Amino acid sequence: MPSAIRHVTVDLAPPYEPYELASFWSAVLGCPVGAADRPGDDEVTVAPPHGPALLFVRVPEAKTAKNRLHLDLEPDTGRDDEVQRLVKLGAALVDDQRRADGTGWVVLADPAGNEFCVERSTAERAG
Repeated sequence: MPSAIRHVTVDLAPPYEPYELASFWSAVLGCPVGAADRPGDDEVTVAPPHGPALLFVRVPEAKTAKNRLHLDLEPDTGRDDEVQRLVKLGAALVDDQRRADGTGWVVLADPAGNEFCVERSTAERAG
């Protein structure tokens, strides 16, 4: 029997808090922080209805390099509107790969510096 992905785990070193970063991703994905999770917990989850949960875990060591794994988001709305929304939530612009023909993506970082990309919506790719 094959394995299934249960969590995508994000390590967080001080001063970042698992509950705070989970709250950011909860707003990004539109799904709640785990019902049993509380501020100050060492592990906090955000479980979208489809796909693996995100698990935010407190670790002692700081991030030292670019992520080797990252999330690619496909918004329901347009890519550009979603980028604006995520920046208002606290994401930072890292790299803008949007092209004049409408293709491309935007690299953002969450409040703890973890990179992720925002791609075009299904409607934008079809159009």
